[in-house]
Amino acid sequence: MENKKIDLLIMRGLQWILNVALAALAVILSVALIKETVQFFSYLMLEGNASYDHLLEGILVYFLYFEFIALIIKYFQAHYHFPLRYFVYIGVTAIVRLIVVSHNDPRSVLLYAIAILVLVGALYIANTKLLKRE
Repeated sequence: MENKKIDLLIMRGLQWILNVALAALAVILSVALIKETVQFFSYLMLEGNASYDHLLEGILVYFLYFEFIALIIKYFQAHYHFPLRYFVYIGVTAIVRLIVVSHNDPRSVLLYAIAILVLVGALYIANTKLLKRE
């Protein structure tokens, strides 16, 4: 009986530490998102000859911030559980950003595209009845 109380106390303490750390991370990501917004609009307004690649990269980084913040929000809404699909969304967005930034080597672009296909396939399998939900 005493061991269960100690285990419960340890579990609650670690959960509290994790929650505080994730809340701090959400604040940091929100500040970075605001900073990225200001930089993006200043670049868009001040630069008359803004490159397409740079604009697209900025938009994709913006979405990465959104997705990480959404992941943290979903963690708290789902009672301390990270949904798998959000990690896949973040991975796909990150790989698309990587393709936009470094698209000089056709082989690496093909490998990145295959990685995206694998992630989308994993997302499909995770959302079907093939994978039992807890």
